[in-house]
Amino acid sequence: MKQLLQSLATGASSLPELPSPALAQGQLLILTSCSLVSAGTERMLVDFGKASWIDKARQQPDKVRQVLDKARTDGLFTTIEAVRSKLDQPLPLGYCNVGSVVAVGEGVSGFKIGDRVISNGPHAELVAVPQQLCALIPKDVSDEAASFTILASIGLQGIRLANPSLGETFVVTGLGLIGLLTAQLLRAQGCRVLGLDLDHAKCVLAESLGIHTLNLSAGIDPLAWCLEQTGGVGVDGVLITAATSSSEPVHLAAMSCRQRGRIVLVGVTGLDLRRDLFYKKELSFQVSCSYGPGRYDPTYEEQGHDYPIGFVRWTEQRNFQAVLDAISSGRLRTDVLISHQFSIEQAASAYELLSSPESSLGILLTYPGTADPDQRTVPLPMHSLQVGERVHAVQPYLGVIGAGNYASRLLIPAFAKAGACFHTLVASSGISPDHVGRKYGFLQASTDVSGLLNDPSCNAVVIATRHDSHASLVQKALAAGKHVFVEKPLCLNSEELSAIASMSLDDQVLMVGFNRRFSPLLVELQQQLQLLRGPRAFVYTCNAGSIPVDHWTQDPILGGGRLIGEACHFVDLLRFLAGSSIDEIQYLHANDKKLCPDTFSLQLRFSNGSIGSIHYFANGSKSFPKERLEVFSAGKVLQLDNFRKLKAWGIPGFRTKRLLRQDKGQVACCKSFLDSIKLGKSSPIPLNELIEVQHNLLSLQN
Repeated sequence: MKQLLQSLATGASSLPELPSPALAQGQLLILTSCSLVSAGTERMLVDFGKASWIDKARQQPDKVRQVLDKARTDGLFTTIEAVRSKLDQPLPLGYCNVGSVVAVGEGVSGFKIGDRVISNGPHAELVAVPQQLCALIPKDVSDEAASFTILASIGLQGIRLANPSLGETFVVTGLGLIGLLTAQLLRAQGCRVLGLDLDHAKCVLAESLGIHTLNLSAGIDPLAWCLEQTGGVGVDGVLITAATSSSEPVHLAAMSCRQRGRIVLVGVTGLDLRRDLFYKKELSFQVSCSYGPGRYDPTYEEQGHDYPIGFVRWTEQRNFQAVLDAISSGRLRTDVLISHQFSIEQAASAYELLSSPESSLGILLTYPGTADPDQRTVPLPMHSLQVGERVHAVQPYLGVIGAGNYASRLLIPAFAKAGACFHTLVASSGISPDHVGRKYGFLQASTDVSGLLNDPSCNAVVIATRHDSHASLVQKALAAGKHVFVEKPLCLNSEELSAIASMSLDDQVLMVGFNRRFSPLLVELQQQLQLLRGPRAFVYTCNAGSIPVDHWTQDPILGGGRLIGEACHFVDLLRFLAGSSIDEIQYLHANDKKLCPDTFSLQLRFSNGSIGSIHYFANGSKSFPKERLEVFSAGKVLQLDNFRKLKAWGIPGFRTKRLLRQDKGQVACCKSFLDSIKLGKSSPIPLNELIEVQHNLLSLQN
């Protein structure tokens, strides 16, 4: 299938041939018939991509501060690589999709194969979308008309926040697509609507829809005009649907409103609010969030838990349905809003139009409807060696499952530097497998995990997916006879750990990505410790930084929390440096009222008498270095600072070692996995240590 993508680095668009998306639980697979270009949002993305590095920085000052903090703690080269990697990711465009259901995921209700639906899916021939972000199209509504549903829902949510009543006068500032749709919906609710815009043609179109307008470029004072239209009283409310960096639309809205008027920001403006204007009139101001209640809530959108209608009358899906009803009844016209139409193959021309001086409004993309939902794997440009030539009994030939940020930015590049021979890259969406796969020489991009595991030409699998899938994929891959490298954690509960521990490996290598063991400075530190006798005392501090409580890693079912999902790194490292099994582990966390506390300390005692403390803190400053290890033994002290500097006290002749760039051992870790397969050796990290570390952490859950 084809999908429209844009480069954040250059602003260039592309239309690659991608594998069809995987269908997850609660999703619909939709064969697209048409989609609508959201001119405001998509023009902004294109312009951002085309901007220079300096202009990009000016547009995102908060991100610049984050980059500077990272450069101070992790080093310049590491930071540059991270920024380049972020900008290198292709961005899917579009969120106004219309098509027919061709497959229904487990747990879906209210939809069936053959239904015509709207969704917030991107510009692609096939899209997989959660059912809560879809709605059935009435029979008397055309696909072209239905394509405006998502944009109209954005305006409708703003209207619901403004709470207009019959006979009130509202101003709509900005008569682009969302503005024109919003104005019509206000009229349908019995409001008198005034429209403001700088474009004469848009004002003329709005007039034809029953909206009284003022062309702001005509030189007429808009405040005086609004007061004139309301007999000097002022308007009851203003919905701002414009996109500008200026705060002037908000100032004008405040001045033109009556006492206790309502202002809702649907678009994007500056927010330099003047208190005196709001104070004297007791004005209300609110920012509207996308399509309505449920937006960005994973329990609603991804897990399919609807809000009870008695408590939340208008969710985003119900807003979709309300818009479709308005189109069906004729209260909302969309035919006059279509200015251009292109086939998906001509998408580049559509985006050139966005940046050109030519006037445009609703730009429709149409699709042939011939994409194959079963085409889950596509070949990438061939390399010098074919599959049969590249695979050897002891040559690791890697399939990678997962192409998220860590996998694409760090793990896959590390395997590439380690000399890996890549086979297939798999993810739920085909975007990253295609982009990253081409970049690093994979033979195939895929969304089909089973197809990879059943392929005899792939003898090793790297698992870099969400934590809740690790144990299942490890078991399936081992059962298929593959060598397995899995990113931490190995699993999330004791039942999964027991199942993995009971499997017969048949000379297969099973390794967890505990890369810190292989850092060059850590290796040097461990060599120094081997020269010392007696127990060791470790203090490991991780300034982990805060992440939102609703992030999937904080969910005990999906991510295991940061104790299970991330602290395993540091427990393994101390286990390695102690050279002894763990006798006791204790857990103390801050009272932060989170379901999975992420500011905690672990105390460890090892069989050889060594002890260790791990301080994992999420409540510190990002400008402070992320990781520090201190080791005390036999009158000596060693300190590893953020994997960039190693210092020692009490060791004659030891000179402080510094690295130009941070090295946490990813490349060496990957190479050790590959070498163990090539040379027929056991896993670089003994299986009993992997099981021991995970068992001790899981014991803290009780």
